[in-house]
Amino acid sequence: MDQQQRQQIQIKASDEELKGKYSNLMQITHTQEEFVLDFFLVIPPQGTLTSRVIMNPGHVKRMIRALQDNIEKYEGKFGRVAEAQAPEAPLGFNPQP
Repeated sequence: MDQQQRQQIQIKASDEELKGKYSNLMQITHTQEEFVLDFFLVIPPQGTLTSRVIMNPGHVKRMIRALQDNIEKYEGKFGRVAEAQAPEAPLGFNPQP
């Protein structure tokens, strides 16, 4: 193994970040260079942007594969997961200044 393969990366996270954020809706937009994943908490009649993640297309593909792999493992252990229904009403995102 070379030096790069053995190097460990230390990840820092604040207590607030470790709590996580709940989201029940996600919107995806993209340009040629990047994908933007906006996560919302929607409680009608309004919603709040809880987090925005910006990734390059190659990392998005890796994330999709990792999610598929983990869903398969989850379903193997706990049973089939039903896909959530899409919202009935159209939703809009209006950033506040």
